[in-house]
Amino acid sequence: MKLAFSTNAYLKFSFTDTVRRLARIGYSGVEIMADVPHAWPAYLLDEHKQAMRQALADDRMAISNINSFMMHAVDDPRQKYWYPSWIEPDRHYRQIRINHTKRALTLAKELGAPCITTEPGGPVEPGQSWASALKLFVEMIKPVAEHAEKEGVLLLVEPEPGLLIETADQFLEFMQHIQSPAVGMNFDIGHSYCVADDPATTIPRVAKHIRHFHLEDIAATRVHHHLVPGEGAIDFAACFRAIRAMKYDGWVTIELYPYIDDPDEAARTALARVQAILAKA
Repeated sequence: MKLAFSTNAYLKFSFTDTVRRLARIGYSGVEIMADVPHAWPAYLLDEHKQAMRQALADDRMAISNINSFMMHAVDDPRQKYWYPSWIEPDRHYRQIRINHTKRALTLAKELGAPCITTEPGGPVEPGQSWASALKLFVEMIKPVAEHAEKEGVLLLVEPEPGLLIETADQFLEFMQHIQSPAVGMNFDIGHSYCVADDPATTIPRVAKHIRHFHLEDIAATRVHHHLVPGEGAIDFAACFRAIRAMKYDGWVTIELYPYIDDPDEAARTALARVQAILAKA
């Protein structure tokens, strides 16, 4: 497996500076946040994309994933990550999420990224049943999956605490309604721990759908707050054994967006600790 770091911890730095810093720390890959300030697809001109390609080439960095989950650019007052969601009551507001995801897929093709990640539906609205919310999500994502197939990019749904799809069982139910080979799973180890799906034993259950991993630690309270590996309660050695058992040789992206005040220190500490665990696992 290969280790990357997400740019969503580097909101105070330009994309070029972020790539340079992560390369110097020792990463070989970077997850690009398809959002402000780095790569909001709707605003990217050809010269911006070329500058991104050049920055990656200069530091010999690969792209692990394009993260289209967060939408800071919209600046919804309810929450900057989740909204607008796939299951908004207002179909016009839903369309913003749909259009953004399609643009992110095209951006991934243009930059040579293998996949993008997206939210698992969004928060279920008051008075809405889970089943009806799932039906709406499936209806909304199917045409986007067709766009993913056309672009040759994977569209990965990421289960998230507090959203429509939180658990492995819910994800498996969702996949029963999806036929597209372009749709898969971004398995977030911390999220799995938050919802009491033991990551090491859950990975084999959904292994056939996993195309990318996110990694962060979570406190023993299971409160959803990303921590540097080693500062929470997750058994990463067991997780890595499960990942190796599925013969996975792709990217594991460390995602530590709460550490915007000193992302270099978080990235450096995380890399050292994860490499040490990998060596022993």
